[in-house]
Amino acid sequence: MARFLRPLLRGTTYTRLLHLWVPMLMESVWLFIDMSKPWVPALVLVPVGLLPAVRVGEGVQARLLLTPGTDGTGISVTPSASWRDRGRTVLWLELRMLLAVPTTFASVWLPVLTYELVRLACGYSDPTSPLLAWARPHWAYGLLAPLPLLALYGLVVVLGALATALARRLLGPSAAERLAALEERTEQLLERTRIARELHDSIGHALTVAVVQAGAARAAGDPEFTGRALVAIEETGRAALEDLERVLGVLRESERPASSRPTLADADRLLDSARASGAKMDAEVSGPVAAVPGPVSREGYRILQEALTNVLRHAGAVPVRVRVAVGDGTLVLEVRNPLEAAVPAPGRGSGLRGIRERAALLGGDALTGPHEGDWRVRAELPLG
Repeated sequence: MARFLRPLLRGTTYTRLLHLWVPMLMESVWLFIDMSKPWVPALVLVPVGLLPAVRVGEGVQARLLLTPGTDGTGISVTPSASWRDRGRTVLWLELRMLLAVPTTFASVWLPVLTYELVRLACGYSDPTSPLLAWARPHWAYGLLAPLPLLALYGLVVVLGALATALARRLLGPSAAERLAALEERTEQLLERTRIARELHDSIGHALTVAVVQAGAARAAGDPEFTGRALVAIEETGRAALEDLERVLGVLRESERPASSRPTLADADRLLDSARASGAKMDAEVSGPVAAVPGPVSREGYRILQEALTNVLRHAGAVPVRVRVAVGDGTLVLEVRNPLEAAVPAPGRGSGLRGIRERAALLGGDALTGPHEGDWRVRAELPLG
């Protein structure tokens, strides 16, 4: 019983009733003008529904009255973008008018019927009664008095739910809007993945350099070398904090330009950091690196950073050959170091996987693994 009466306590029931009443306002005004043609308002709704802005107003009404207290998911509030959307809007307006007719008449006459039944049960009779002029007073009519109110209650609940379902169907997002929402969701997922990579590459690189520097300083026992190591740790940590601030800025400001992230033009600080960690750098840069498109340059920087981080983490202070070449519409990044430790299993570690994912995202390719006695990371990224 409590479940049956629960809609009586919901504000949604009454806002939906109001939504069902609204179309009869226009019908009522027209009936004052010409009662012989009640179908004219329904005819007028056809050209009205073809106006793109009408869909916005109907969507706002539906969200406020049919789904109050929610985000209105499933009901669009954008103008009609196609003839299909206009047709759906016209159909919605006609069906809304159709639902308004029984709702309005039931809202008026069912309470009147209850009133007359109560009068008959109390012994009153009215030959001019619009509904029960033929009836004679009797106490049994009191047993029937609640039935019209129950019928009205059920009608309001059912028609309100039906109107809500129709609104989601006819005022819901179009195919173009659904595609745009899907693309936006995809962009959000890609952005989250990119942020995870940014944190892994930047912070992982800084921590690796700091650990290697601290270990080398402790083993060397040389105050001068320890001083240089502390300076390198400080500079690397400061750079990592700057990178972290940039990544967190993406979370705080979705409109933050991507150009604020480091590019290959900032690669010198990576090479200097690796040199300060004891690695013997042999770097070769050829071609117009400054002319590399921003997205390619930024991802190339991160690939180079991760490759150097892996060298320091797994091989330590070893000779490293770095090649950055721009030409023939392709950016080539190659980092090689001697294999002095056990060869990692292919595909292991999020760093190498991140390198391959970054390259694939730009339509390029990345190879990681042993090659001619060295460990090689080679990425080819198209510049187009």
